[in-house]
Amino acid sequence: MKYFSLIIVFLLASCGNKEDIQLPKSDTTVVSDVQDHSPIYIFFRVNEKDTLAEVNRKNSISTTNWIFNIDKRLPLKLVIPEVIKMQDKKRNEKVHQNENAENYYSYADTVKENLAFLAFTKVYYKMGKPKNNDFVIYFQKGSDLVSLNGKYVKKADLLQEFFSIQFILKPRIVTQFDKNMTYGEYIQNKILLRKFDLYSINPISPNEFIH
Repeated sequence: MKYFSLIIVFLLASCGNKEDIQLPKSDTTVVSDVQDHSPIYIFFRVNEKDTLAEVNRKNSISTTNWIFNIDKRLPLKLVIPEVIKMQDKKRNEKVHQNENAENYYSYADTVKENLAFLAFTKVYYKMGKPKNNDFVIYFQKGSDLVSLNGKYVKKADLLQEFFSIQFILKPRIVTQFDKNMTYGEYIQNKILLRKFDLYSINPISPNEFIH
């Protein structure tokens, strides 16, 4: 496939060794091109019975856009702590800082057969559960259902079900993801949640919970 060959070339040029990453897949492109970027790789590794996330960030330059190329097979409990470290590194940079630089996840658009990108610069990850008074949209591993504050609905009906709720007081809406969910499934859910951007009445908090 076209996108597969592109990622292999990218890896060869950056690392000097032939290593591949199985990217998440989707049928839509959110962002098609990112200029002035630095690649960050998180590889899928197996050591005996343990799954490991191996990070290569040698070419990351703080003033550029960062593209995170992450293997879709890795669970969020291994991926997100590494992402948090990199986010903190960039946010806390004092000397060389570019306020316009963004962070992106890369994935493969299987329809257009190209690399695509999803921005997550403003996301703040929390390894734990949301507060009790939050309205939680919760995605479980391998499930076609999503919980709207305890009520399970089909993902295809998520927006319709959500906007049918009559809130007495406007709550803080947060997302929570199963820590054992694969990164590939996470990206698919993130792209689904982008549809909320079409509505400004109930914006989703930038805080994402992994538990």
